[in-house]
Amino acid sequence: MDRINEFQKYVKLATRNNRIDPAAFSRYDIKRGLRNNDGTGVLVGLTQIGDVHGYIVDENEKVPVEGRLRYRGFDIKELSSSFLNEKRFGFEEIVFLLLFGELPLKEELVEFTKLLGEKRVLPEGFTEDMILKAPSNNIMNKLARSVLAAYSYDDNPDEQTVENYLRQSIQLIAWFPTFVAYAFQAKEHYYNKKTLVIHSPDPEKSTAENLLMLIRADRKYTPLEAELLDLALVLHAEHGGGNNSTFSIHLISSADTDTYSAVAAAIGSLKGAKHGGANIKVLRMMEDIKANVKDWSDEKQVYDYLAKIINKQTFDRTGLIYGMGHAVYTYSDPRAVILKEKAKELAQEKGASEEFKLYTLVEKLTPKVFYDLKNSKKVISANVDFYSGFVYSLLGIPADLYTPIFAIARIAGWSAHRIEELINGGRIMRPAYKHISQEKKDLLPLSERKQE
Repeated sequence: MDRINEFQKYVKLATRNNRIDPAAFSRYDIKRGLRNNDGTGVLVGLTQIGDVHGYIVDENEKVPVEGRLRYRGFDIKELSSSFLNEKRFGFEEIVFLLLFGELPLKEELVEFTKLLGEKRVLPEGFTEDMILKAPSNNIMNKLARSVLAAYSYDDNPDEQTVENYLRQSIQLIAWFPTFVAYAFQAKEHYYNKKTLVIHSPDPEKSTAENLLMLIRADRKYTPLEAELLDLALVLHAEHGGGNNSTFSIHLISSADTDTYSAVAAAIGSLKGAKHGGANIKVLRMMEDIKANVKDWSDEKQVYDYLAKIINKQTFDRTGLIYGMGHAVYTYSDPRAVILKEKAKELAQEKGASEEFKLYTLVEKLTPKVFYDLKNSKKVISANVDFYSGFVYSLLGIPADLYTPIFAIARIAGWSAHRIEELINGGRIMRPAYKHISQEKKDLLPLSERKQE
């Protein structure tokens, strides 16, 4: 108990001596969260990779518009429609587009898909030494460690050239599903006492198919399951340079560090509940709503429970409706619109239509509840996290894998942005922090210091 009390003393010291008066941020016009006062992002860079558009600024006022997402100039709705209509997988094509800046020809796509397939197998000894001998209860942390460990298996890890970046990026994109699947199987075995299952990747199958095959003991999956997971990977592959994990890639890469260190930092960012971990929060919130609302179709019952969540009376008491609202999108998140349509189809197949209707009701009522309780006129719509966790749950994918799946997709965008930073950066990012403690302190000899 004394040791606990001693630690609490340190907590009090650290808290007291690190607190800054909130008014000081306004006084010095600090852009907290790199956001302007009107909610727009502080412009810190340029990119040609992802275009995230959710509002316009008219006479210095932020005006909501329907959301738009483009990869290298191609609208995400058109991209996803193209491969869905042609009954083929799209993620490998999107990786090619993001890395190289243009859509592949048919023969180029075949060649590139084959290249990724051939590179999925981990180096000799890696699975046993780096994953099975040091399992983790969190797959994102294990993924970051695996990426850092990959540095030691690279004969040329530090060279700062486009050629080397591309080589490393393609290898990591191919390895990520295997890293994640093996980390998951290790956790299931060592922490949940289940049989250890390690399958070999199939070079002939897509990224989505390989992941489903590697995480399941019987290696089985349906065409619709693979199609939905592939679509989710496409929708999560890129989201501009300003999202937290991609900005981390630009920031860390500007220091001229190696690819593995930069990607590991991005994984740490994506793990956060305010970023890639949000879809798990949505799932937990919806489980709480389902457990406490008797009639899922009753608007008043759902409204009343959402009001309790917003008033910090239930669930995690943060006052947040997870999966609703976005830093950029206002009227709509195009990724959520696409995923919602496919989620409805999957829910019908899986006998979960009533649950899907509850999701749509929460989406419908949340803006009204915020307006009634907080007098907030902010435009609120569902973001991609709202429906992605629901889709994964219908696919029978454990919640532990939700954020790692995000990483499997986003490594494509991260890699493209790292190459862009190499070609166009040149200067280490070094924003300023203003020191605001004005008093000069007198230094006392150790023997004369007294506790305040």
